[in-house]
Amino acid sequence: MTEVVSDKHSESTAEILRRLRRFLLLLTISLFAGALVELWLVGHTEDVIQLAPFVLSVVGIVASLLVFFWPSSRTIQVMRIWMAIVVVGTLVGVYLHIEGNVMFHREVDPNATTSQLVWEGLGGGNPLLAPGILAIAALLAVAATYRYQHVD
Repeated sequence: MTEVVSDKHSESTAEILRRLRRFLLLLTISLFAGALVELWLVGHTEDVIQLAPFVLSVVGIVASLLVFFWPSSRTIQVMRIWMAIVVVGTLVGVYLHIEGNVMFHREVDPNATTSQLVWEGLGGGNPLLAPGILAIAALLAVAATYRYQHVD
């Protein structure tokens, strides 16, 4: 059984895809902006390296806005490259959070076993997955431009 849709209410596949792409880009921008607010509220500014997620988020927002307002093969390529850098930055952030948790636990318990240090590294005071929100935003931006065909 096939569904019949009147021409008056039907949208072209291209229009639906355009709206979905724009929604994903807006979601990306919202995630980066939310990360900025959260980083600022928790005081993620004690060291120079802690400013990296601010930079990654701001440039992620700018790159996404460029594609949102001026989609072209050039802006999409620049955004994809930047989002790859964001994912690498996320992996560095996860590592730094684990390292900080392990170092803290070593100070508290110098005789801790390796398994205790691993466990504390994964579940200590520095949230392990907090940097991951930037990677999620980057992957959404890339998904928004998957198989994007634009005539320049």
